[in-house]
Order: sequence, then C-alpha cells, then structure tokens
Amino acid sequence: MKKLIIIASVTISVIIFALIFSLQDTKTNQIDESKNQIEVYDVDIFMPTKSSRPGCEESNLCYIPSLVEINAGDSVTWQNQDVAFHSVTSGTYENPDGLFDSGHLDPYQSFTLTFDNTGEYDYFCTLHPWMSGKVQVK
Repeated sequence: MKKLIIIASVTISVIIFALIFSLQDTKTNQIDESKNQIEVYDVDIFMPTKSSRPGCEESNLCYIPSLVEINAGDSVTWQNQDVAFHSVTSGTYENPDGLFDSGHLDPYQSFTLTFDNTGEYDYFCTLHPWMSGKVQVK
C-alpha cells in the first residue's frame, strides 16, 4: 500500500510539473507570435495608449507630436499605438476638408502620406473629436 501511495504521488508530481512547463511554453509562444504581428515603421507621429479617452487634448498628447514641420515632398507616417481604432482625417471635426483620410486604423496599423504642396494641414480622429494635430509643410 505504501508503494502505491509513493508511485501515485510521484506520478501526480510529474504531471503537475509537465503542465506547468507546457503552460509556460505556450505563454512564451503567444507572446512571440503577437510580437511578430506588430510591424515596425519609421513613425513620425503616433497615437499613444489611452488617447481614445478625453483629456489628452489638454496637454497636446493625443497625437505625438501634435505639430510636425516638414518640407514639400516629404512624407509623414502616423501609427496607432493605442488599443482603440483611430483615424487621421484632414480638416477639423466640425469641418473635414476631404484632402486625406486614413480610414479606421487598427492597433499598430500605420498610415503614410506625402505632402507635395506647402501649407498648414489640420487633421483629427473621426472617432474621437478631441484628438487633433497639424502638419506644416514648407
């Protein structure tokens, strides 16, 4: 009877350790797979975590940076680093001007636009009206 209890204890311990190690491997693989899905871009402007919540406009941190100065012919790349959808849409929330629109950007999705003409280009997020920024093209 004593041998049976010892064998059962050892068997249960081995099963528990095997489960613990298999769960750790699965967790590591899931993390690695999620990293492989995030594409890395040369980002000029990003939408930070929690920018989908009101308040980031108070410190101009909805798009970082909120103002970018470039030369005519240069491109700007925006990346959504938030967990919510966002957009980069020209104009203001009250008056979109139709010059450009990224559509809804999923988390870690990017949008790049080349500015050929000089001027000031306001933009905003169609989903979060407090989010706004500007591109100045010289």
